[in-house]
Amino acid sequence: MDPKTLVTIILFGPLIGALTAGLFGRQIGDKAAMTVTTGFLMLSAVLSWVVFSQWTWGGLEPFTHVYAPFIHIGDFTSNWAFRLDGLSAVMLVVVTTVSSLVHLYSWGYMAEDPAKPRFFAYLSLFTFAMLALISAADFMQLFFGWEGVGLASYLLIGFWHHKATANAASIKAFVVNRVGDFGFALGIMTVFWAFGTIEFATLFPMIEAGVSRTWEFAGQNWQLVELACVLLFVGAMGKSAQFFLHTWLPDAMEGPTPVSALIHAATMVTAGVYMVCLLSPMFEYAPVAKNVVTVIGAVTALFAATVGLTQNDIKRVIAYSTCSQLGYMFFAAGVGAYDAAMFHLFTHAFFKALLFLGAGSVIHGMAHEQDMRRYGHLMPYMKWTFVVMTIGTIAITGLGIPYLEWGFAGFYSKDAIIHAAYEAGGAGHPLGYFAFGVGILVAGLTAFYSWRVAFFTFSGTARWTSEDLQHHWHNRDHGQDDAHAHAGESHAADHGQGHEHKPHESPWTMRIPLIVLAIGAVGAGFAFHHQFIGEHSAEFWRGAIYKAPVAHAAEGGHSFPVWVMVAPIVVSVLGLLVAAYMYIWREGTGAKLAAQRGFLYLFFYNKWFFDELYDATIVRAAKWLGDLFWKGGDQKIIDGFGPDGVSALSVQVGKGAGRLQSGYVYHYAFVMLLGVAGLLTFALWAWAA
Repeated sequence: MDPKTLVTIILFGPLIGALTAGLFGRQIGDKAAMTVTTGFLMLSAVLSWVVFSQWTWGGLEPFTHVYAPFIHIGDFTSNWAFRLDGLSAVMLVVVTTVSSLVHLYSWGYMAEDPAKPRFFAYLSLFTFAMLALISAADFMQLFFGWEGVGLASYLLIGFWHHKATANAASIKAFVVNRVGDFGFALGIMTVFWAFGTIEFATLFPMIEAGVSRTWEFAGQNWQLVELACVLLFVGAMGKSAQFFLHTWLPDAMEGPTPVSALIHAATMVTAGVYMVCLLSPMFEYAPVAKNVVTVIGAVTALFAATVGLTQNDIKRVIAYSTCSQLGYMFFAAGVGAYDAAMFHLFTHAFFKALLFLGAGSVIHGMAHEQDMRRYGHLMPYMKWTFVVMTIGTIAITGLGIPYLEWGFAGFYSKDAIIHAAYEAGGAGHPLGYFAFGVGILVAGLTAFYSWRVAFFTFSGTARWTSEDLQHHWHNRDHGQDDAHAHAGESHAADHGQGHEHKPHESPWTMRIPLIVLAIGAVGAGFAFHHQFIGEHSAEFWRGAIYKAPVAHAAEGGHSFPVWVMVAPIVVSVLGLLVAAYMYIWREGTGAKLAAQRGFLYLFFYNKWFFDELYDATIVRAAKWLGDLFWKGGDQKIIDGFGPDGVSALSVQVGKGAGRLQSGYVYHYAFVMLLGVAGLLTFALWAWAA
């Protein structure tokens, strides 16, 4: 089949599914709506792998297919189009594969939800918006997809709208992303102002010649390429939950677990990383902007890893790990290793979706309890979930054997980023060694909190009772709690009258996606590291990524010192051993440390007090300003001098005039006499003059 036909089906299949389920879900029924949306996503996933195979091994060349004109005003031109290159080929596979598996998983997880057609419509809409974003040939379609995933995330995070916490989380995500999107929009405007175009194919060849273009403001000359890149990165900070604009991501866990997996593994948060890598021809000529990306990425990786150490909600720990891993991707792009950043995005999609959906399997089997302090000894009851989550944990911690180049997915991509940062530092990049040091430290922290989740959940002493589970199921069934409506194929059997409640494994509709993702978490790195990174990666990317001569991830890394090669695996093993000591060998050590409520623990547990800081400054200041304009400006000034003032004056005038209406004839006769006298006086005066 012609590649243009393939990509058209890939792009519009999810949209057709979303429209069908969203508009006709009640008419066609739940099963039909679920089948249509899942079927179109699986078709898109299969065709995406076909396109990816043609790109990787079939010699498929980059192309842009224009569907229709969008905006043509003067010199401003934008078209609806599909751009296929190395970046979009990779993202097609990531987005459609994870999304199709999430759709299938949701058949089990959302089995008892009464609004399944709406949920599946939102999922497919989310996927379509992300596909529109990654296939954009200019900034306008990119912005369309950018805002589309923001809308879909708002709808899905707040899907259980009867929960006040879900509504608050969706609003928080929407508002924080608007801050980033404001910078993103300004960046697009700066690009058009500086170069007169927003089409990537026209823009990128102009960058080198336009580097010297400046804007004089506040007595300074601002380089327009630098300014545009920094502003565009502000948008990436919001969408990808980087430091300062990260606060929405943990609260997004209020949405159903399949939503969390889709947001964290394939859509939304990966958009910022993709955008920076796509704009590598711009960022390579903007060293200040690259430094900003490096610092923000490294600080985000460290911040999120420290917070993840102390969280007890299983989904929030995995959410902070996403934030941390995104930091890795960004500081890789900041030091010029865009190929390593995209490789980590690719491998991360498999093991992060696996961890989230695995956590959903645990939550489902534990009567929707998310607090790990009420888990323990679940391995005998959830063997499948235990195995796949262990695979995901090995993958995210990057366990592997240096020099032999064997390991799970994260071993290849994370080590490639760390090595690239060290290489950039040696090549004179001012922040390369800083990013390298943070990367090593965060690798150890990641290993600790990831194994903490595994050990705390599946090993040790059971911290739950059958009565606890019965109580949770009773509350769910009677709508007294969150009213999460989840998979129930075994609900009637497992929770019948008088039945002893125990943790249970998920249905096969949930297990099959976990098995597929586990395969990717094991083999994605080994299978594709030669294509994505190293000396021969240019043959794969074919110009989609612009790299400076030394700014790339070295394949294999044999030229590095031994300590650089082994440092990531050493700290990862140390993190594993410390977690094993605290949660297996000396079980209860972690609880004792937490009970001491030390400053460092509280600092990490309260997320560096960012929410409190923002509430004390931005939120309260915004409320004060709103009250000022509302009560002072609107009520007192506008209404006071406007409708309220006029009506009050009318009332006073009416009352005054009313006093003149006494009802006595001699009063009216006297007023008439005064009028006649006044008129005669005026007439005599006028006649005499």
